Amino acid sequence: MEERFKCLALLGAGALLGSVSSVFLLKVLSRGFENRRNREAENFDASKGFNIAKDANHRMPGLDLTDEIVSEQLTRNIQFFGTESQRKVTGSYVVVIGLGGVGSHAASMLLRSGVGKLLLVDFDQVSLSSLNRHAVATRADVGSPKAQCLKKHFTSICPECQVDAKVLMYDASSESEILGGNPDYVLDCIDNIDTKVALLAACYRRGLKVLSATGAGARADPTRIRIADLRESRNDPLSRSVRHRLKKDHGIESGIPVVFSLEKPKAKLLPFQGTNGEDENPSDYQIVPGFRVRIIPVLGTIPAIFGQVMASYVMTQLAGLQVQTEPVINLDTDHYHILHQRLIEHEESVYGSAMEVQVDVEEVMYVVKELWHGRSARDQSLNDGARGMWRSVNELMLVRWDRTKPASVSNLILLKFKEANEHESRMFDDIKEKEPEFYERVTSVLKQAELEFGL
Repeated sequence: MEERFKCLALLGAGALLGSVSSVFLLKVLSRGFENRRNREAENFDASKGFNIAKDANHRMPGLDLTDEIVSEQLTRNIQFFGTESQRKVTGSYVVVIGLGGVGSHAASMLLRSGVGKLLLVDFDQVSLSSLNRHAVATRADVGSPKAQCLKKHFTSICPECQVDAKVLMYDASSESEILGGNPDYVLDCIDNIDTKVALLAACYRRGLKVLSATGAGARADPTRIRIADLRESRNDPLSRSVRHRLKKDHGIESGIPVVFSLEKPKAKLLPFQGTNGEDENPSDYQIVPGFRVRIIPVLGTIPAIFGQVMASYVMTQLAGLQVQTEPVINLDTDHYHILHQRLIEHEESVYGSAMEVQVDVEEVMYVVKELWHGRSARDQSLNDGARGMWRSVNELMLVRWDRTKPASVSNLILLKFKEANEHESRMFDDIKEKEPEFYERVTSVLKQAELEFGL
């Protein structure tokens, strides 16, 4: 009887708590909607029939984080970034061009993360075969423009966000319409080389921040996806062609970050088959000349992850959060063992003992990859690319930056053999006096290690 009484008491308490929570939620929702209606009324100019807040350069002030519904929807982001950094995100304007498997997922997460204004651009329509990788499209959306499809779904996810959709192909005639309005970021999710090159060159010329997606088709390993300068992308035919064209036609060699996969494509282009099952000429089915038709095998998860990576990168950039991306470096575990052994031998030779070596192989990996990106500390340009790192690694070694301190993660620099010998022969103050820029750069990098290791 006593147990039954306890159960009834618990049930009653649960019901009461649920009722209180429901009442509280209804009050919050009604108050939020009322506040929103009041703000809209304040911003509406009855004589002109438009919203005043949207009129200046087509830029909105961003989502209102004091709105209880908006702030609750973005609670996890606010907790992650902090209120002020989240305001930077909600006050941002991002253009996404190409709304297929990559672009739809990127745009969707930017919306869900509170970007205040989005411009969605794509001339194409939703197809049945694209449902294996599209972020929001359903069978009911097949045949509708991709831009309008996303806008429709986005309205139900975050109606406070200003979402503009243009059923338009990017080219020289539409450049101003698409890239005008001073966007904070442009996402290039186009898979046509000519259009992609034109867009990237225009962004570079206008000084707009742009992130470009390379080939996501015919791949299956999500752990091989990286972000790096276009110059460092590898194993990707699309980025190779874009790199060549940008250099040849526009003189652009670097300065454009790209999302790419180190994985070699797992499948080749398929022969195009018509409705009768026989091989046909793909160009006969092109909507626009020069644009591919569906002949690339695609595992839907990979373009989705490409899009998520792009959204994450852009959000952290907008919020001002510094994130160190995984370096593109072709080293295996044996190479790190070799570098660790070289350090020990060097310490014994120069200092008479290896007692002050305070790093293991795993920490050597951190120093080489995360701090120095596989290059000599005196050569931190992007011009060599990953292949240059692979060729020169046998000429590299770790040495102390400050000879008076132990060989720890925050006191090791990567140098070529000759550079290491010269470094050991110089006084620390001499480097500081004669090479202040080099000194400041190295000090800044090693400070990063101190912070990450809590030293």
